[in-house]
Amino acid sequence: MTRQNYTFTSESVSEGHPDKVCDRISDAVLDAFLAEEPEARVAAETFATTNRVVIGGEVGLSDQDKLHDYMGKIDEIARACIKDIGYEQEKFHHETVEITNLLHEQSAHIAQGVDAAADKDEGAGDQGIMFGYATTETEALMPAPIQYSHAILRRLAEVRKSGQEPTLGPDAKSQLSVVYEGGKPVGVSSIVLSTQHLDETMSSADVRAVVEPYIRETLPEGWITDATAWHVNPTGKFVIGGPDGDAGLTGRKIIVDTYGGAAPHGGGAFSGKDPTKVDRSAAYAARYLAKNVVAAGMAERCTIQLSYAIGVSEPLSVYADTFGTGEVAPAEIEKAIRNVMSLTPRGIREKLQLNKPIYQRTAAYGHFGRTPDADGGFSWERTDLVEELKKAI
Repeated sequence: MTRQNYTFTSESVSEGHPDKVCDRISDAVLDAFLAEEPEARVAAETFATTNRVVIGGEVGLSDQDKLHDYMGKIDEIARACIKDIGYEQEKFHHETVEITNLLHEQSAHIAQGVDAAADKDEGAGDQGIMFGYATTETEALMPAPIQYSHAILRRLAEVRKSGQEPTLGPDAKSQLSVVYEGGKPVGVSSIVLSTQHLDETMSSADVRAVVEPYIRETLPEGWITDATAWHVNPTGKFVIGGPDGDAGLTGRKIIVDTYGGAAPHGGGAFSGKDPTKVDRSAAYAARYLAKNVVAAGMAERCTIQLSYAIGVSEPLSVYADTFGTGEVAPAEIEKAIRNVMSLTPRGIREKLQLNKPIYQRTAAYGHFGRTPDADGGFSWERTDLVEELKKAI
């Protein structure tokens, strides 16, 4: 039987975290190529350290001769990301950081794996397993620890960028230990928040005085009690932040990007990858399906796993688990999923409209649990498959 009373912890990191700076740049590069050519194939990786950003990876265009024309935009894209995040430090400044662009043409051998499916539908860009998850414990159908860890940092970023809290810096991490009773989140036993601050004279107590009101307004009423432990900048000063303080790399925050450890992750990162890469698109599809299963009332919790082989279009397996909370047998959910949505790479892209420049916004504060945008961003968060699923059962 699933445990009902326990404490579970998840963490988030801000858009100014070194790894998230790299995710942002990689996704901005992806968006730039998709804006020019919706079928562009991109695998962009970014590394950042003191006064240096290096961008590498592969790009496939219908006319590879045009690749050189687009390359001149990469420097500008990276600097725009760093400026928007807010870095103007002496050793990491959007105007003076050295940008090295090592992007090159996509391997023909990788491309043939995608193109050569026997049924003329493109094959998966790689082998792998992808997971999606949904739970009724929050309105967004996300696990509470990761959802509220993200929400705290998004709120702090808002007040920092608006000028309301000018002493806060871009680099920050949050962590919540959420108490569950009867399987439902009811409170927070500890709050950890480490945030860069621009005033060197500030103590940990000073930083807490700035951030505590925003944390309290973000968490549900009654979750913070006298017994809640607070750890704000527990190591003391945090003035040097971002890639100057710690090197960053694309794809190192995959648990932050997904469910905070409350559900499995297949292993592949998302940022910088175009939607022919099932690491990304099939993970979005799995979340979309799991969320719609839960929204349809078929289960209180649902995990969906999809598996693929490179060059093969159809998933090798579809697996559902409702953890004993289901109103419908998992095997029936698996059949329904295959009936209501094509799970080939192209079928996923078309259903979720993924061939758009919508990825830069996903690079921080989670790829899931967000509000769908009018332009197609976060389309995998829609619950428009509910009625079809019900009919398919």
